[in-house]
Amino acid sequence: MLTGESIRIETIKPRYARPLEQLQRDCFPTLGEDELMREAHFLNHCRLFPAGNFIALYRDRVIGLGSGFLIDFDFEHAQHRFQEIIDGGFYSNHDPDGDWYYGGDISVHPDFRRRGVGSQLYEARKGIVKQLNRRGIVAGGLIPGFAEYKGSMSPSEYVNKVGAGDIYDSTLSFQLGRGFEVRGLLEDYIEDEASDNWATLIVWENSSYKAN
Repeated sequence: MLTGESIRIETIKPRYARPLEQLQRDCFPTLGEDELMREAHFLNHCRLFPAGNFIALYRDRVIGLGSGFLIDFDFEHAQHRFQEIIDGGFYSNHDPDGDWYYGGDISVHPDFRRRGVGSQLYEARKGIVKQLNRRGIVAGGLIPGFAEYKGSMSPSEYVNKVGAGDIYDSTLSFQLGRGFEVRGLLEDYIEDEASDNWATLIVWENSSYKAN
């Protein structure tokens, strides 16, 4: 059984780039091949923003990832595609002065889910946002449970029912429980059969943010 002491959260380092590529394949079997990040992507994350990219280790095994970058997000023009904003996975849109942390990926190996790993990664993200005095976290959250319901309701109806607690979605329900709120829907966000290519625009605001 895992304990809090068994799992370590560390910032990303080049030696973890190759196992992180395998973690992508293990975590996201329904994603299109071009949507998966590779070793070269993670090496770039190490170069651009190591303090804001986190991995979870169980002993010496990489079991989780919480990656992202800083950006000035325009909520007036919120529609975007995942591959565009993350520059194909390289996170080259990182702006060291950006007000928002854009969450590129939270992933936990299937063998270690429901054991608190994801929560620790989310807390690590929140920690760097507070440390750097940024406004908060914004991301596109997938809705993998939608595949079961897409023949009977729209994405908007599905998200509303998840928010009301009528439907449990393994990703969105978890994010709502971590203090995120849904600010809209992102159409054709990513090639993912389970979410029917939809995502939610989710936001967590840093209550301790102080404007300069």
